[in-house]
Amino acid sequence: MLNRISIIGLGYIGLPTATLFASRKLRVIGVDVSQHVVDTINRGNIHIVEPELDILVQAAVGAGYLRATMQPEPADAFVIAVPTPLTEEQKPDVGCIEAAAKSIAPVLTKGNLVILESTSPVGTTEKLAQWLAELRPDLTFPQQAGNESDIRIAYCPERVLPGRIVHELVANDRVIGGMTQKCSAAAVALYKSFVQGECVVTQVRAAEMCKLAENSFRDVNIGFANELSMICDEQGIDVWELIRLANRHPRVNILQPGCGVGGHCIAVDPWFIVHSAPEKTKLIRAAREVNDAKPAWVVQKVEQAITRLTRMGIAFEEIRIACLGITYKANIDDLRESPALQIVRVLARRYEQKVAVVEPNLSQLPDDLIGARPQLLTVDEAIADAHILVLLVDHVEFKEVKPELNSRQVLIDTRGIWK
Repeated sequence: MLNRISIIGLGYIGLPTATLFASRKLRVIGVDVSQHVVDTINRGNIHIVEPELDILVQAAVGAGYLRATMQPEPADAFVIAVPTPLTEEQKPDVGCIEAAAKSIAPVLTKGNLVILESTSPVGTTEKLAQWLAELRPDLTFPQQAGNESDIRIAYCPERVLPGRIVHELVANDRVIGGMTQKCSAAAVALYKSFVQGECVVTQVRAAEMCKLAENSFRDVNIGFANELSMICDEQGIDVWELIRLANRHPRVNILQPGCGVGGHCIAVDPWFIVHSAPEKTKLIRAAREVNDAKPAWVVQKVEQAITRLTRMGIAFEEIRIACLGITYKANIDDLRESPALQIVRVLARRYEQKVAVVEPNLSQLPDDLIGARPQLLTVDEAIADAHILVLLVDHVEFKEVKPELNSRQVLIDTRGIWK
């Protein structure tokens, strides 16, 4: 029985996962490289915004089932949930996974289960097993001893929606790829302690590719919607009406366009497939390029609006721009790979002192904004003050507003909620 669980990485996936194990009265040790994160959790608080999570963490810490530390300790199972970012050359960087392997290797003991949850290129779980084998030659691993290995290793990607992570970790099906049958069985038994969805077993490489394929599918479909929005803008067609009309076809379901694609998955994972098969990923690469180019298109629309306003007699020095939303999706505080934040960075650098931001999910703006740091306004202040309103994220607070703009204001609505 696996009663002592260690979660390596206490971010948007690791902390909710740790908390749900703890809610089932399993002893959970959360490990993170940030002292701030560790101290925050040990006080029973959270460092991210996610519905329901704060109450669960407070209860788990208060009951003694969850604690955080910066150094791995012995456990029955280790779940690795660390980032896998892209390099500047759009290549996957598995350095955090390798660092996690090095950190847990000294405390591994016979019978341990190691699960990789981090979204990873195909073959990364096998690399993890190899790294651990090199670090612990006194133990056997699946690639050496098969079902009889001392350490069991599996891959199980998360597939959750920010804002609903706690619910979806419990309710959604999980795909589990063990390096052997016993590896898979051990992983299934662990996840079934809180997962109500089905745990579907497959080969480890199929599980790795499954996560990448899911997010690439969404990226390709969003890319189609984003490309359609730019075509419609050029041809004077309301893309939102067009999509509503097209979706009346019983076999058509066009997604909604936006200012790009962000987040730690959809904006990143397709590049893992492109990197592994560069000659065979023409469609996936094209969709990534369309979505990556959308922020520049929005910036161009702002430039066109400035030209229009100056032709109306408004002095360039007087023009004010308000950007509504900088998170990567609605109703969360997550800024990872946010195209909205990318747009604000460009505008803040290009039009110093002219740019303001409305972001109801943040109490302060990130320090890394280039140029003059934009002012943080309420939505009502932005509507009253700005000549150009750039709606980038469809937060619920924005949907509740129906602004009446005057002839000296320009609206660039990338989400179609104020049109």
